[in-house]
Amino acid sequence: MIRPTAGFIVYGVHKDGLQDPMGQPFIDDEIVTRSKQALRDQGVNLIEYDTIIATKDEARVALKKMKDDDQMDCVVLFSGTWVWAAHLIAAVRDFAMTGKGLLIWTHPGSQGWRPVGGLVVHGALMEVGIQHKFVYGAADDPTEIDKIVSFCRAAYMKHWLNMSTIGAFGGRGMGQTCGVADPSQWMRTFGVDIDTRDTAELLRTAQEITEEELAALKPRMESLFGVLPETSQVNERSMRLYLAIKKLVEKNGWDFYTIQSFPGLADDYCATCFAQSMMLDDGYGASTLGDFNTALTVLLLTKLSAQPVYYGDLQHIDKSTKEIKIINDGTYPPSLAGKLGPAGFAVHGIPTEGEAGGLSVDLVCRAGEGVLARQGRIQA
Repeated sequence: MIRPTAGFIVYGVHKDGLQDPMGQPFIDDEIVTRSKQALRDQGVNLIEYDTIIATKDEARVALKKMKDDDQMDCVVLFSGTWVWAAHLIAAVRDFAMTGKGLLIWTHPGSQGWRPVGGLVVHGALMEVGIQHKFVYGAADDPTEIDKIVSFCRAAYMKHWLNMSTIGAFGGRGMGQTCGVADPSQWMRTFGVDIDTRDTAELLRTAQEITEEELAALKPRMESLFGVLPETSQVNERSMRLYLAIKKLVEKNGWDFYTIQSFPGLADDYCATCFAQSMMLDDGYGASTLGDFNTALTVLLLTKLSAQPVYYGDLQHIDKSTKEIKIINDGTYPPSLAGKLGPAGFAVHGIPTEGEAGGLSVDLVCRAGEGVLARQGRIQA
């Protein structure tokens, strides 16, 4: 489960204890404190900036500090009171050029002219064309806090993807036109490098897995499945393939990966079902069939979830009951098994889809939330 890091900067010209005509400070420190705590309570790590910014120099120093902090995923600019937007805009623009997230938060209430300060900055950013999110909501409103936290998590994932690497074993599987990727577009859009390899090294690594490595895997398999699979060449190959994939993903420094499966590997060596099931259970973002879009989707869901992610073929949607049916032909994180018992072993392999055969996973997942999500490009 991810924990985003957000900078928190309060802005406004009527600061340093300045009071309004009613004798009340323009900036309500209690509201600021409650707003910060509301984000912390939802798992956001805050880096606070102590000075309330109003001048160009103050904005420049504050935003540069946030810009130079590598752990920063986004910045929350909190409207304390009225501000001269022109004093903030250049520093905000400079920060925004990092690609990190920017959110303007205005707490409701006319005291201190908070909405005016929020809207004038929001309008200035729209005029200049600086991408940001604007939230008008109270610290005790769960719906509005969820909007801010959701943005912070998205900013975390955008930041995490930048300069990451997705590995690919083989090419496109089963004619998955909806899963192919343009390396230049992925670099331009996400900052992700696509590192494509054929399966020769993978097969060699699988064959070189030692008996000691296989033996070390068996206790974990027993804990997940209750028993070990029958001893056979194809079952051993499935175990070797899992260990080989994990070894090469770590050796190559890949952050997530996809594998062709078939045609090719699953016809000549063994099916990838067991290997993929175990990698998903290990918390890796992964997909089969060389499907980059599914790999990215699984990665994002894995980062946002406290449990391993199961993905499959969407077979049915019941809109009236909000139920979905997802079926896969053998790739399931085994720890997701439900009340019907632990995961079991099955055999995958038909002449047209991996005739070499191999272990697959047989289970009924425990009840849980399903997300209808898939990353992909839409060509206008």
